[in-house]
Order: sequence, then C-alpha cells, then structure tokens
Amino acid sequence: MAEVTDYERLAYQLIKGHPILGQFPEGLDDEKRVNATHVRERREGLPPELSFALREWENLKIKVDPANRTLWYYMTPHSAPSFTPGLLSDLIDFRNTVQSIYHRTPAEQKLLYLVSGSGLPGIYNLGGDLGYFAQHIRSKDRERLRRYAHDCIDLMYSCASSLGLPIILISLVQGDALGGGFEVALSSDIIIAERSAKFGLPEILFNLFPGMGAYSFLSRKLDPARAMRMITSGKVYTAEELQQMGLVELVVDDGKGEEAVRDYIARNSRKHAIHRTIRDVGRRVNALTYEELRDVVDLWVDAAMNLDEQDLRKIERLRAAQAKRVGLI
Repeated sequence: MAEVTDYERLAYQLIKGHPILGQFPEGLDDEKRVNATHVRERREGLPPELSFALREWENLKIKVDPANRTLWYYMTPHSAPSFTPGLLSDLIDFRNTVQSIYHRTPAEQKLLYLVSGSGLPGIYNLGGDLGYFAQHIRSKDRERLRRYAHDCIDLMYSCASSLGLPIILISLVQGDALGGGFEVALSSDIIIAERSAKFGLPEILFNLFPGMGAYSFLSRKLDPARAMRMITSGKVYTAEELQQMGLVELVVDDGKGEEAVRDYIARNSRKHAIHRTIRDVGRRVNALTYEELRDVVDLWVDAAMNLDEQDLRKIERLRAAQAKRVGLI
C-alpha cells in the first residue's frame, strides 16, 4: 500500500463528508480510506482548492482563493534565491497542473487570476542560477546550459501567453526582482510592487545580457531604445520609477502588497473579460512568438560560453553575495 502523505491526509479530511466524493468502500478504516489510491481516484471530481491540496512542490507554496477565483503561488527555492533547476522543474509541473485542473473545472469555478509572489523576505527572484552557469561554462557543457535556458524561455512564453488560458497574471513584487526575476515579472499582465522593491538587469556587469525575454518584453512595453538603455546600463530601478514608465501598475507600502492585489481583483473582477480581451488585442497587434524567445536565448548561450575567467569570477562573487543574503553561507 502506498505511503500516505500529509497532503493526502488533509485532502481526505476535507472530502470525507462530501456526499459523493466521500463515499468510500464499506469496511475500510480511516487509515486505508486516506490512502493515496483512494484519494487520487477522486481527484478528477475535486474543486480546485482540493485538487491543489493533493499536490506538493518542494520549491513552491500554493494558496487558493475560491471566492475570488484566484490562485497564488510563492517561489521558495532552497539552494539559491534564483531560478534553480529545482524551481524550474516545479514551475513546469505547476503550470501543467494549473492547465489540467482548469480544463476540468466547472465554468463557474474556473480560475480568473494567477498571482506570483515569493516566500523569501526582501527577494522576489534574483534571476538565473549563477552557480549553475559558472559550472557548465567552465566545463564547456553547452548542451546543459542550453537545456536550462530553453526551460526558462518555455516558462516565460507560458507566462506571456497566460498559460494558454483566459486568465490574467499578476506579479506581486515584495523585494528585489533582478535579471530573470525582472523578466518573469515583465512576462505577467500586471505588476504590483511594494515601495522598497528594486528592479534591474545586472548581466552587463559580467559581460552578458538578459537573454530570457527582457529585450522582447521591454521593447514592446516601452520601445527598443529604452529597452537597450535599461539592458546596457545595469541600472537598478525603484518601483516608483517603473510605475512612471508604465511598467508597474501599483506601488504600495511595504507589507501591503497582498492586500493591494486582493483590492485590485475585487475592483476589477467584473471587468475581467474586457481587460483580458484588450490584453489579447495587444498581443495580436504586437505578437511575441516562441521562436523569437528561442532565437534570442540561443544567442545568450553563445555569449555565455564565451565568457572568460575574469567574468566567471565576477559571477561567482555575485552568487556568493546572493547566498549570503539568504543565509546559505
């Protein structure tokens, strides 16, 4: 008999009183009823909040708000405050799960908003896994680096296309969003930031460029000239500065970010359909293709593989500073 997880135990407690979902075979005690096999057999019929209660990701925390048809996820990478391979793997599986649950959910319960945040205090995400970069550049393992980069743009494209679903994506930025972290925020429909949040593209400091969508997103949301300046300057921007540019929708006091997201959804949920349609018009007029992201990230891989030892030492110093920030060293 399969081992019973805490999530499955919780799910059983939630569904055992349900008139249909709670009908287990006669003669089973509670420990057998909670077994994964019996719970999983009923997964297809569960409402979204219970479906997600059956899932667990090492690098993500999930919160479901059924009343507002909103799903929240918080990135909690363990080995670095960045897009580690583990976080990427969890995000890919989470995306697939969201898509699957959406398509089998009744119309009146379908998801309207997907909110991304971070479980790391003061950090949204600091971008690519610098230790992973340095390791595979030094070992000349171009294929591993390319696979990592393609996983990144696969997720970026999913976010930029709302997972192929009629939903609106919101990035809640409560800390630093640098490099790929900034790119992920840009891939969403709306950015809501707390006042102390910082945004930037520091890759130029070690002779690289942000290859997972920055130019594509910024040239569309702003213009090519400003996109180029932001990428080549390495400047770190405040939330207020990005709000003035039109990249950030709302700036709120620290600690008020989640409340601001809930208020935004409460104010705008009745306009969800028209907001989504206007968003889709913009995508049709100024379309972003997967091929564009792939071609750019392949150029990024070329540039990364040509970094010299001095550049790699800068990457490792930055990686150490990031790790120290979250108490890993």
